[in-house]
Amino acid sequence: MKFEHFALNVPDAKATAQWYVTHLGLRVARSRSDSPFTSFLADDTGRVIFEVYSNPAAAYPDYKAAHPLCFHVALVADDPAAVRARLVAAGATPAYEETLPDGSFLIMVRDPWGIPLQLVRRATPFPSS
Repeated sequence: MKFEHFALNVPDAKATAQWYVTHLGLRVARSRSDSPFTSFLADDTGRVIFEVYSNPAAAYPDYKAAHPLCFHVALVADDPAAVRARLVAAGATPAYEETLPDGSFLIMVRDPWGIPLQLVRRATPFPSS
């Protein structure tokens, strides 16, 4: 089995998708301009697809209230502190940072809608394939 995508129901999918494209460097792999305004966002490898959509038929999760360790989107960052500064300037809020015993460095921020984003510099990166 391979991952196809993971998805989040968000109140404003258009704005969320645009923020992720502008500030995280994701690209729109596929989108739908009518309700539920779905955007499939891809990383620069095209291996990971993240869908955001706005479907009021289901409750929008309260991302701001959930602890970041319950759910987060992790992104590789060569310089997590610099990325945090850039994202905070773009409306994200800082949460915390930690260095793991293996030397991996993690910074957690929340996007402007409260979705937790983990900026990761792993001591031993995951394989790319």
